[in-house]
Amino acid sequence: MTTDRESLEFQARATGSVLGFPAHEGRPGALGEVHARPHPLVETPRVLVQLSFMTEGGSGVDQAVLSELSRRLGIAAPGRSARHHAMKWGQGTLRWERHTEFSTYQWEGPLGEGGRASEQTPFGNGFSPPGTVISGIRLEVRPWTPANEALIYSFDAASLCYSRVEQGKAAIITDFRQDGDGLTRILVLDRGLTPARTGALLQRLIDIETYRTLAMLGLPLAQSLSARARGIEDRLAIATREMKDAETRNSQTLLADLTELAAELEADAASSLYRFGASRAYDGIVIERLDALDEEAVPGYDTWAGFLQRRVAPAMRTCRSVEERLANLSRKLTRATTLLRTWVDVEVEQQNRDLLASMNNRARLQLRLQQTVEGLSVAAVSYYVVGLIAYLAKGASVFGHAIAPEIVTAAAVPVSILLVWWGVRRVRRMHAEPVKPAGE
Repeated sequence: MTTDRESLEFQARATGSVLGFPAHEGRPGALGEVHARPHPLVETPRVLVQLSFMTEGGSGVDQAVLSELSRRLGIAAPGRSARHHAMKWGQGTLRWERHTEFSTYQWEGPLGEGGRASEQTPFGNGFSPPGTVISGIRLEVRPWTPANEALIYSFDAASLCYSRVEQGKAAIITDFRQDGDGLTRILVLDRGLTPARTGALLQRLIDIETYRTLAMLGLPLAQSLSARARGIEDRLAIATREMKDAETRNSQTLLADLTELAAELEADAASSLYRFGASRAYDGIVIERLDALDEEAVPGYDTWAGFLQRRVAPAMRTCRSVEERLANLSRKLTRATTLLRTWVDVEVEQQNRDLLASMNNRARLQLRLQQTVEGLSVAAVSYYVVGLIAYLAKGASVFGHAIAPEIVTAAAVPVSILLVWWGVRRVRRMHAEPVKPAGE
């Protein structure tokens, strides 16, 4: 096992130019990502212990843990922007890597005579976990000898998976159960693998166990959401039955109920969106790693791919079915709400039509009243005008005119009425709204 410090640091090289030409600012990251997770060079026998922690507290928690470990070793801590780091720990190596929602701490060291690590791992007293443990793995690499092959009988026969990989140069054994320390035991029997091929194989096996555990996190959520979706479906069925009864239907109450159901459903869908998406992604990684193993079945035993296909695939189908169920239920709620809103709009239009008809009747009555008042006002104004003319006629008789005042007053009555009526009509037309031509 190479232990040079340079081989333990995962650093992207600065590439400022290519043949003297300026390089794109994203080029170092794009090139470095290919080498971001180098497989360790593992000699046989060896032991790997990896713990995966959910990092709800953010990257700052990992930084604090790494700073404390680095302080104990007397070395510099990694930068805050680092996503992976490695350091010597005793006779082995501690590797840390940060992922989207979890981080892994993997210690790799020599395997002692008694089957345990020859010295203490970093996960003893004094180690402050950055979060809750989601996965724990103990992987042993041993030479493929009859004595070591007999170790398969220490696994649970009910779930034992035993297959050959790497064209028969290695065997992988596990029962996916946890030992007394809560770690999943994996045994690899080596028969001539190079350190590079051994490191690549071990990384695949660790990824399978880690990501299949993370993928299964969606199952409890799917089971809880399935019960909630059933309740929403029952309430939606009741609401749609009430919608069909036009006589007893209360559109406003039903619309409020459907809106509440839609809000509840969207809240559940939003809360499960990330977890179901992450489960699909993790399950895809597991399938890729299993395909890369290219297992050869050992007669009488299950392969890793066969065992996980029977156990994990139904859980992933449950997650997908619940996700599709929520989507279909959302569409049904949308259709029911749209239909009910249409009925509400029709009812509102009928109410508006009745209101407009009532307003039209009121306007007609007001017009009639106005016309009546207009006639009375013409009579009243004409009376006062005729009275003024009568006073003028009586006053003019003093000057000795031959026409009697009564005749002047009587003649002024029709003229006054016509003039007052014409004046009122003119004023009303002046205040009336102009009528637009038919083409405008």
